[in-house]
Amino acid sequence: MILSLVSLLSLLVWVYLFFAHGRFWRSQPELEPTAPTYPVPDVDIIVPARDEAETIAPVIASLLKQDYPGKFRVVLVDDDSTDGTAELAGTSPQLQIIRGQRKPEGWSGKLWALSQGIDATGAPVVLLTDADIVHDPRHLSTLVARLEQPAVAMVSEMVKLNCTSVAERALVPAFVYFFQMLYPFAKVNDPASKVAAAAGGTVLIRREALQRIGGIAAIKEALIDDVTLAKAVKAIAPLYLGHSGLAQSIRPYPDLASIWRMVSRTAFTQLRHSGVVLLGTLAGLTVVWLVPVWAIVSGRGVMAFAFGAIAFLLAAGSYLPTLARYRRSPLWVIALPLIALFYMAATVGSAFSYWLGRGASWKKRDYGAPTG
Repeated sequence: MILSLVSLLSLLVWVYLFFAHGRFWRSQPELEPTAPTYPVPDVDIIVPARDEAETIAPVIASLLKQDYPGKFRVVLVDDDSTDGTAELAGTSPQLQIIRGQRKPEGWSGKLWALSQGIDATGAPVVLLTDADIVHDPRHLSTLVARLEQPAVAMVSEMVKLNCTSVAERALVPAFVYFFQMLYPFAKVNDPASKVAAAAGGTVLIRREALQRIGGIAAIKEALIDDVTLAKAVKAIAPLYLGHSGLAQSIRPYPDLASIWRMVSRTAFTQLRHSGVVLLGTLAGLTVVWLVPVWAIVSGRGVMAFAFGAIAFLLAAGSYLPTLARYRRSPLWVIALPLIALFYMAATVGSAFSYWLGRGASWKKRDYGAPTG
């Protein structure tokens, strides 16, 4: 009886997720290459970089090759790199390299670098992009076209992530899928919804909107800076979030450990460093991902089996569009509960790191450790 009730609960949750949660599973929208209408705004492209020698050359080259009908320049903010990142970026009349100043207390490293780049420029539109993302020559034009029509304050895209190694093929599509579930893009793009999110690899924003929210300084401590920025912007104006077919991350995650570190860096921050929220999250994820499998394999009643089977089919069906986006076999749906278990474990690991005083670490910087 207990298993049947819990299985029914899981099924009801999946009915809601599949049919009433912004249709998150569609893995849409995605902008088609588009030319903006005249007159086009000038654009400053800000690239914060810290020890990005492996990726910086193709990233900057792709940005300098943008087929944009207006004026643009690329500003690389070298955030105290020790591997020659700035020297490897190359030279161009459209490239400005800023040597970052020492990070003040209370700032995250990336946001401090972005702030310096924004303060050193003056174009009415700013593109914030990461030092591991290569851009199709049509990308900037397409982003500006969407910024202007229909008009929004910010355009952000989930770029296609690297999916080459065995670990990436197993876990990266699910990372994108879970992000869509947490922040349904349709709800983000609905001005009437309070859901706000962005993907930090590509954020095109009006400088006027940045000024209205108090600039980057208003979110200077944020570790999940993209979502925090989106929440601040959506409080004053509409925004857009979609998938990108014109930009791709080339940052490799060669093994499970590297993906674990990527997830655990901010997972507990997402839960506001709350043990109660962590327990509630784990309970909810158990109902969503593990109960259907338990009901199917336990052999403890026809009703429990039926509820679990239908819930699993809804979960599997919701994952297929993301697998198709990453050109993965549909058979990966079978592994989804195990993949979810990996992400749950990484979240618990993130919490224990915080409680043990280690916090998160990225690019030889530590974040998020308790201060007391």
